[in-house]
Amino acid sequence: MPGQPHTDPVVPRARVANLANALTGVRLVLVPVFLIALFVGDGHETYWRVVAFIVFAVAVITDRFDGALARSYGMVTEFGTLADPIADKALIGAALIGLSVLGDLPWWVTVVILARELSVTVLRLAVLRRGVIPASRGGKLKTLVQAVAIGLFVLPLSGAWLTGAWFVMAAAVVLTVLTGADYFLSAVRDSRARPAGH
Repeated sequence: MPGQPHTDPVVPRARVANLANALTGVRLVLVPVFLIALFVGDGHETYWRVVAFIVFAVAVITDRFDGALARSYGMVTEFGTLADPIADKALIGAALIGLSVLGDLPWWVTVVILARELSVTVLRLAVLRRGVIPASRGGKLKTLVQAVAIGLFVLPLSGAWLTGAWFVMAAAVVLTVLTGADYFLSAVRDSRARPAGH
């Protein structure tokens, strides 16, 4: 209507203070809580390793829910878009580095996984102006297998259970490398497919 040119009732702006962002905040807070539980005593006390696993599992579960809530209920915000991957990387990075410091996981595994995560994050930021690189099915599977593998290593396992944990971690490393390569190839194909000047 004349005289009301600036009203836009169709696309309301999502509030930063929403449940999805709150869950992301909880995940960030749980990172230091997880590390404290992981390193209590000599870092290999059964009770505290189980506590660390529970904290890690809760944090992973919040990651499953906050994205789904944001997309389903219009809670997507710039803060959430930025904070969510930071919380994810902080949790995975803290767990991997902590396990390597304790001698439970070889440093090369931690370096391979974190190098891939960092490089893909940098790639996403580099191509942000041309659009977001969507998470592939392989990428989602990689995230799930990583979480399961790390969770198993946090638990005080031994014998056949520890052997099984190593098989899952090996699968996580393979998926990490393959999906990382796929992201880079997709970015290269996308940049070559775009007309010059765009």
